[in-house]
Amino acid sequence: QVQLVESGGGLVQAGGSLRLSCAASGRTFSSYVMAWFRQAPGKEREFVAAISRGNGKTNYADSVKDRFSISRDNAKNMVYLQMNSLKPEDSAVYYCASRLSTLVGRTPQFYDYWGQGTQVTVSS
Repeated sequence: QVQLVESGGGLVQAGGSLRLSCAASGRTFSSYVMAWFRQAPGKEREFVAAISRGNGKTNYADSVKDRFSISRDNAKNMVYLQMNSLKPEDSAVYYCASRLSTLVGRTPQFYDYWGQGTQVTVSS
């Protein structure tokens, strides 16, 4: 069983930055693909970014490419999402997700473990 705990959300003005963190339990963190999703009120959960195990290849949604950056620290069992140039439309609850896999998925159904989420609000 893997437990994921997100932190770092908050209120920020448009154009600002936030760094989300996700702490994972377990001794095989490096074997998991890690991802961030977000969900705004009344909308479906959507893919934001993912990072593979091994070489740490990254994958981004078009809406956040060049503004967000996902990274992982296997020694600390942590994954991060650096969010720059934030826009009001980035406001959502952000979730960390994981799966024991060599593949990288972009759908919520691909992932087995989820955190409780952290709220990000971007004011205009």
